Amino acid sequence: MKEKEAEDSRDSALTETMLESKLVYEGGFFDVYKDRIRLPDGSEATREYIRHPGAVVILPLFEDKTVLMERQFRYPLHRVFIEFPAGKIDRGEDRLASAMRELEEETGYTASDWRYVTTIHNAIGYSDEQLFVYLAQGLKAGTAHCDEEEFIQTYRMPLDELMQWVKEGKVSDVKTVIGTFWLEKIVSGQWDAEKVL
Repeated sequence: MKEKEAEDSRDSALTETMLESKLVYEGGFFDVYKDRIRLPDGSEATREYIRHPGAVVILPLFEDKTVLMERQFRYPLHRVFIEFPAGKIDRGEDRLASAMRELEEETGYTASDWRYVTTIHNAIGYSDEQLFVYLAQGLKAGTAHCDEEEFIQTYRMPLDELMQWVKEGKVSDVKTVIGTFWLEKIVSGQWDAEKVL
């Protein structure tokens, strides 16, 4: 009990309080806000940040320990990235249902075994986005049906090669880097993931 009280006290010494919130950009994918806040010392400041609906990341693992990867052009950085399948959660959509939908839409694969891995916050300085990571196994090939404006190439690669590409910086997408480390720990039996389907 004392430890919890001490933690609460430490947190309150850092907590910023919203005084006024203003929507400055409403987009189709996310919204941008500019808030006036009170700092822990009583002074005021502003914070600009993105409100994001959240997303799912899928770690598709085959029995032979190869993983299903995607190559996709990312406009903000004007280059192709190697990534795990992922996508935005639709309004009111269940997280697992979103992961299942995104895997099938982007890759054509379905999975019979789904496990929740972790939740990551990938941009805490400027966004409230959360990424819910799932392990997908029991994979069965099908036909992809990407969104109209989505162009994706998929391929399989060994997990140890993916780890090497992370080390060499060939894979730098944060969700894929974190997912790769989790996958390596799960495959080696050091960490576990919670079965959800």
